[in-house]
Amino acid sequence: MAAPETAVAFDGVNYSYDGTRALEDVTVRIDSGDFVSVVGPNGGGKTTMLKLILGLLEPDVGTVRVFGGPPVRARARIGYVPQHAEYERRFPVRVLDVVLTGRLGRGRWIGPYWRADREAAEQALREVGLGDQAQRPFAALSGGQRQRVLIARALVGEPDLLLLDEPTANIDIAAEDELYALLKQLNERLTVVLATHDVGFVVSYVQRVICVKRRVAVHPTSELTGELISEIFGHGIRAIRHDHRCAEEGHQWPAS
Repeated sequence: MAAPETAVAFDGVNYSYDGTRALEDVTVRIDSGDFVSVVGPNGGGKTTMLKLILGLLEPDVGTVRVFGGPPVRARARIGYVPQHAEYERRFPVRVLDVVLTGRLGRGRWIGPYWRADREAAEQALREVGLGDQAQRPFAALSGGQRQRVLIARALVGEPDLLLLDEPTANIDIAAEDELYALLKQLNERLTVVLATHDVGFVVSYVQRVICVKRRVAVHPTSELTGELISEIFGHGIRAIRHDHRCAEEGHQWPAS
């Protein structure tokens, strides 16, 4: 059987903001078809990793490859759901209009959308379970529904890799569970990488957890056995061990 295509590869990556090291000696591989979660404290480097994958940042040292090439060349194959979607609540934008913005850059930046764009947007809404909400005002939706719309906006570009930054922020527990179930379904055809604090939820769905605290340690979810990572978050949760070598990656968890 042929080895799976590498979707994302970090090789010895360092990145600093204004002289402060955000990531150090990061080497990690994500294969096509993976469903992985990037977890860690605020400021630990989760969002920085996603921005490096998108090509919005460039490493100080080392390389980042996406589908075998520089990230900027792979952007058409990446769908991205940011942590915060800024919008004016009084602006009467419809759900369909929000999803259609995911088609910008596919041959045009201005002008009317084509019929194929609208059909793709309607299909993306059906896939996230909101096919009957296309004409509703975006601001009238619940937090969980808005997040699904943003996922549809990412899907309408027909990506092979879906990146999500804290997708369950500000939604309730029921919507959170439904969202992860949706991502699990999407993983049947997409590589999914999400940054999150919700370790307790995410271990039921993802294949591996990439723990980021400047450096990385990678764990199959089978190793977690229900234990959480208090040494990262530092409050009221049990720890998994990071003092072993990660055989696949060849890295040890750095001392605190």
